[in-house]
Amino acid sequence: MAIDRTPALKRCRALGLEQAVIGRSRKVGEKKHQGQQRMNRKVSEYGLQLKEKQKAKFIYGVLERQFRNYYEKAKKMQGVTGENLLILLERRLDNVVFRMGFANTRRQARQIVRHGHITVNGKRVDIPSALVSVGDVVEVCEKSQSKELFKAIKEVNNALSAPAWLDSNQANLKGSVTRFPTREDITDIPVNEQSIIELYSR
Repeated sequence: MAIDRTPALKRCRALGLEQAVIGRSRKVGEKKHQGQQRMNRKVSEYGLQLKEKQKAKFIYGVLERQFRNYYEKAKKMQGVTGENLLILLERRLDNVVFRMGFANTRRQARQIVRHGHITVNGKRVDIPSALVSVGDVVEVCEKSQSKELFKAIKEVNNALSAPAWLDSNQANLKGSVTRFPTREDITDIPVNEQSIIELYSR
């Protein structure tokens, strides 16, 4: 499986993203980086559209082929294709684990899922891209809850509160999907999804 190993903070700077978007809390210095200087240059319409796609792929940790598959699936769904695309990305299990506060970043959430620490409706699921459905119960395995990582998560009041479409009990490392997300629930993702659709429509 291909993995993007680009340093997260370096990628944030290149894409003009605040590090809070990926869940990190450590502040980056005020020094102006070369990547920021490059962003001040005039960019073509295609370049702007490509950047929006790169931002979405980076935030959710998805590579090109899988991202394209999400786009094709979003086109077939009822409603606005761009919004459908973001909603599919939000429904990924690794994103849900992150949103519920069981991990500090989506990258960490992906690793937690891959290592078999998460159950969905009582069954262990180790596929980060698995899509959750309404009514699904997501929980850290009982055997895993004794690990230091999850003990720390239980004790610390995570600043990232779960969105309205999720019911999360961080103290018990358990949550559920109460409904599917809407575009209004994803206001913290600084992506212009319409630009992505226009890029794929070329």
